[in-house]
Amino acid sequence: MTRLYTDTVIFAMDKTNKPVARAKSGDRVTFETLDCFSNTVTSEKDVVSHIDMDQVNPATGPLFVEGAQTGDTLKVTIHTITIEEQGVVIASPGFGQFANEVTEEETLICQVTNDKVLYKGLGLPLRKMIGVIGTAPAGEPVNTGTPHDHGGNMDTTAITEGSILYLPVNTEGALLAMGDVHATMGDGEIMGSGLEIPAVIEVTVEVLKNCDYPLPMVETKDKWITIASRQTMEDATKLALDNMNSFIQSQSDLTFNQAGMLLSLAGDVIASQLVNPNVTMRVELPKGILK
Repeated sequence: MTRLYTDTVIFAMDKTNKPVARAKSGDRVTFETLDCFSNTVTSEKDVVSHIDMDQVNPATGPLFVEGAQTGDTLKVTIHTITIEEQGVVIASPGFGQFANEVTEEETLICQVTNDKVLYKGLGLPLRKMIGVIGTAPAGEPVNTGTPHDHGGNMDTTAITEGSILYLPVNTEGALLAMGDVHATMGDGEIMGSGLEIPAVIEVTVEVLKNCDYPLPMVETKDKWITIASRQTMEDATKLALDNMNSFIQSQSDLTFNQAGMLLSLAGDVIASQLVNPNVTMRVELPKGILK
């Protein structure tokens, strides 16, 4: 099995990045990942202002997938996310939705058991997810903290064990990279971080030819999900809705109007994250509707 290690990370997704490993379509691949702070926060005395912001959101990779050509789709099936025993969550002035109200920095180290996160005497359910995952963009490099059409820092809770993520191939080999795993996170990433934690991720990569899915897109056991990242919530929401409308039409005999009305009846608009340079929104539709 191909394995990528934490000594090979990138801080920008870029079609000129040199691949550190190769895999064939259908191969199972393991990615070892640092947390979003490059594992530099080791105690509650470590606060965001002391962190080298050039070393934030490392993504392990990139992986060259043989046979992937521009215009193809990369299918990434997420099998397992194995996390360590403790993670970190932060509060800092200027971060998140309480940016103006937070006056003092604070870091909390939380222990993780087999089924929960221990937070200040509370037991929170595990909600393991991959925050940063994407392929090289078509144009200029995009830093790993910014989400866009190539994927990137989407911070979407649906990108988890058992899910399938579909990503665009914009350059030969796709150049897949991932990192920024969270042990748990609420939709929206309200304070600017989830429970940031190192992890080992096992995925299968497949190259799809002539796939017309709107990308990036997630398939779960019971949902289809379109994801869009733009500077405003309104623009990201509109793009995610447009993409889901197009997808519904491609999978059914419904017209544009009828697909839109279906979304009014059965679709959900959800904020994935509101804190990165681009906002990420998603639209979810129950899978059984389009059978």
